[in-house]
Amino acid sequence: MPGPDGPTTAEELGVLVKQTQSVLHLRMDDALRPFALRVPQYACLQALADDPGSTGSELARRAFVSRQSMNVLLQGLEGRGLVERSADPGPRRERTTTLTPQGRDVVDRARGAVAEVADAMVAPLSPADRPRLRTLLVTCRDALLAGEGSAGG
Repeated sequence: MPGPDGPTTAEELGVLVKQTQSVLHLRMDDALRPFALRVPQYACLQALADDPGSTGSELARRAFVSRQSMNVLLQGLEGRGLVERSADPGPRRERTTTLTPQGRDVVDRARGAVAEVADAMVAPLSPADRPRLRTLLVTCRDALLAGEGSAGG
């Protein structure tokens, strides 16, 4: 509930987190442009680098897009020769996806560009503040996840 003089500290923090995420997304898109990638495509390739053989549903969750959007995204990446999808569906009729050697090369090079953006974001923080910020953000995320089944959540 807003305070008598405006938004609560919690509301302000929520807005700040969203603003930070939005600017981070824009900067990452800028950094990924030379690789002809957008953030969701990079997130997909990165997820496949970390966990080869993921399904479209798994990739959609990791890239924060719908399953339908992930299917379109995968078709584009497959057309560019960056990923391969299995011919045979597995459990739940989903096909697994893996990086091609070209896809591995692109994600490895793009990872450096994304790391530069992340490094610039945390550069003003002291080395001691970085793990503390991580802990605080994880705590906030987990609090929201724990409230998913509650009213308004």
